[in-house]
Amino acid sequence: MNTILYEVHHNLYVNLTNKCPCACTFCLRQTRDHMENSGSLWLEHTPSLEEVLAEFEKFDMDKYEEVVFCGFGEPTEALDNLLETARFVKENYHKPVRINTNGLGDLVNKKEVAPLLKGLVDTVSISLNTPDADEYQKLVRPKFGEISYQAMLDFAKKCTEYVPHVVMTTVATTLTEEEEKKCAQICEELGVTYRIRPWED
Repeated sequence: MNTILYEVHHNLYVNLTNKCPCACTFCLRQTRDHMENSGSLWLEHTPSLEEVLAEFEKFDMDKYEEVVFCGFGEPTEALDNLLETARFVKENYHKPVRINTNGLGDLVNKKEVAPLLKGLVDTVSISLNTPDADEYQKLVRPKFGEISYQAMLDFAKKCTEYVPHVVMTTVATTLTEEEEKKCAQICEELGVTYRIRPWED
C-alpha cells in the first residue's frame, strides 16, 4: 500500500518519492518506517500525478492548516508532480503550501527550481544542519560531493526572490551554541529565517 498523504498534527503531508541525493547520518528513515500514524512511508512505486491527486479526495481538507511536501524522500526528486500538486492544492483548497527540502533541487534537476515555485509555494524549509561545509559532507553525505553545501545556500538565497517565507533549520542539541550563532549569521546574510527544530528520537 502506497502512503502518499498522511497527517501530522494539523497539517497534511505529501510523500511523493523515496528518492534522495543524500544519505544523512541522522535520517529518521534509517530507524523507522513511519511518522506519527502515517503507516509505512516506503512507497511500493513512485506515484503518478493522477494517483497523488486522487488521494486528496479521501481527506477532509477543511481540517488542515497547511499542505507540506515531506516524506521519505527529497520532494524535488519528483519536481513535476510537486509543482502540479501544489497548483492543484492552491486552486482547489486554497491552503498554504510548504516544501521541506535538503536544498539540492537545482543539482537534482540540473536547472533552477526556485523560479518554478512562484505562486505555488508559500514556505520553503531547508535543512542547514551545520555552519561548516566540511562537517556538512560528513553528516549529509550528498552524492554531488563538495559543491552541495554552496548549492544549498545558493538555493536558499534564490528562493527569497520567489517564495514569501524561506526558513533554514538545524536540530536542537546537535550543535554547540557557537555553531548555532554561526548558522544564525548565515541565515541573516541570506535574508532567510533561522529555526532550531526540536530533536525527534
